[in-house]
Amino acid sequence: MTPFGARIRALREAKGIQLRQMATDLHISAAYLSAMEHGHRGRPAPGLVMQICGYLGCIWDEAEELKSLAELSHPKVTLDTSGLTPAHTELANRLGRSIRDLPDETVARLLEVLGDR
Repeated sequence: MTPFGARIRALREAKGIQLRQMATDLHISAAYLSAMEHGHRGRPAPGLVMQICGYLGCIWDEAEELKSLAELSHPKVTLDTSGLTPAHTELANRLGRSIRDLPDETVARLLEVLGDR
């Protein structure tokens, strides 16, 4: 699941909206919306993000949060470390190799270290 998908699902469920109804209202397939919520689709287009914000009644900070989460929600990431130090390349490779095995606490700590960059 991606951060965007998790947030959309939480907002939709909090408002008591069924996935199929939301998909119909947004003129997208229920399968696509489900795949987006579960992180099986890449980041949504900015227009769709704005449609979703409008549909769910997200304004100001909440809409900005959704836009930011959409940017951070591509489930297949490629890192280009050309021109960086060997340590950068090693970190990228080691993280890629071990990310599935990292405990949630470690992931939370790493996100805290990275902050809002």
